Amino acid sequence: MARILLIEDDADVRLVVEHILVDEGYEVDTAECVVRGADLLDSGPYDLVVADGRLPDGTGIELADKAAVLGTPALIITGYAFILRELARDPDRYPILLKPLRPAEILSAVRSTLEAAG
Repeated sequence: MARILLIEDDADVRLVVEHILVDEGYEVDTAECVVRGADLLDSGPYDLVVADGRLPDGTGIELADKAAVLGTPALIITGYAFILRELARDPDRYPILLKPLRPAEILSAVRSTLEAAG
């Protein structure tokens, strides 16, 4: 099954999303900020990065861009409009999920993003 890096600063959201993904059979590593996420991304291959749009030390887009350089697809989850404005310049850059999240939405987006990366 795919290996996923989840970066989310809200501990409750991180735990819920991690459990949803693990219950579906994915291997999941987690981080709470850009710096820790970047360290994990550098530590080994991932099949997908799922990053919160707004993090305490930057944005999930920074991590998604780093992942793209490594050939890893990314999915952005956000509840903040500024992330949508930033991605509006290139709307196909990364798939976006809007918070609040439902388990079926998360799983569908993860599957779709992984399949598109092929």
